[in-house]
Amino acid sequence: MKQYNVAVVGASGAVGEEILRVLEEVDFPLAKLVPLASARSAGTTVTFRGKEVVIQELTDTIFEEEQIQIALFSAGGSVSAQYAPIAASAGAVVIDNTSHFRMHADVPLVVPEVNPKDIALWKNTGIIANPNCSTIQMVQTLKPLDDAYDLLRVDVSTYQATSGAGMSAMEELVRQMQDFFAFKLEQSEHKKFPHQIALNLIPQIDSFTDNGYTKEEMKMVNETVKIMHKNIEVSATCVRVPILRGHSESLTLTFDGAVDADEARALLENAPNIVVMDKPNEGIYPMPKIATDQNETYVGRIRRDVYRDNVLHVWVVADNLRVGAATNAVRIALKWIEMEQA
Repeated sequence: MKQYNVAVVGASGAVGEEILRVLEEVDFPLAKLVPLASARSAGTTVTFRGKEVVIQELTDTIFEEEQIQIALFSAGGSVSAQYAPIAASAGAVVIDNTSHFRMHADVPLVVPEVNPKDIALWKNTGIIANPNCSTIQMVQTLKPLDDAYDLLRVDVSTYQATSGAGMSAMEELVRQMQDFFAFKLEQSEHKKFPHQIALNLIPQIDSFTDNGYTKEEMKMVNETVKIMHKNIEVSATCVRVPILRGHSESLTLTFDGAVDADEARALLENAPNIVVMDKPNEGIYPMPKIATDQNETYVGRIRRDVYRDNVLHVWVVADNLRVGAATNAVRIALKWIEMEQA
């Protein structure tokens, strides 16, 4: 199999670290790994396949100098805005984890289990966008049900882990919990979130827009329509919860006709990269603890609405750093390789 020179931009960050782990786990066809980060992290090392690899500084010329063929970006929107076009101009296919390019009309927004054919559109700009973490696990679940029943509307409430806001956000939760046990929580600072996150829930992720929804909620609305190529109605309420990893979602799905919960369960059991855990009487249902460090999306609590036979309720959990970012990016890269070699 052909091997590729791969750059990981933001290699020292939470998602960058997960990308390295996933690349190793799937035995990615690597000729050369080039971890990149800011000057602050350059010179430090990452461990990959049992060896220490030095992080290099991200510069305008590094992609051409290292002959990068695949560039996985997860270093923030401003970094992607500046360097992703440079990487693409140097001949690399860019897979970008930030929100910067997601809604650009000429940039494909891809979840391989849902719209793999869109990867072919990478040639427009050299860039493929990775969707929002909460969107990815949701559309993976929606796709087989939409194919069977014709989905009209999604009402979703999310329960999103602190890692969705980065390493410093996780550290803030840990620090606040330490302060709680030291009877100092009232003095504990909150910088990453608008309020204390320990022992609390915050019904705000990102800033509010004029329509009363947050930017995070509108990402789920707009990205779902783009990925599924369908004008599905979506209403989202996104909530930050005091856990480290794993986003959970409660979905209420409205279809064009009657749905059957058992049939829906079977459809999801046969869907790619979905694990159904749905024996609630035995305490078997998805939880963040189960999904952490896993590359699958977990689905359970599948039930038809009490009043309407065209409404289904579903509970979905996935590791936001994996399924919601790193794993999806690597799957896009693997699918791109498959299409390039076809």
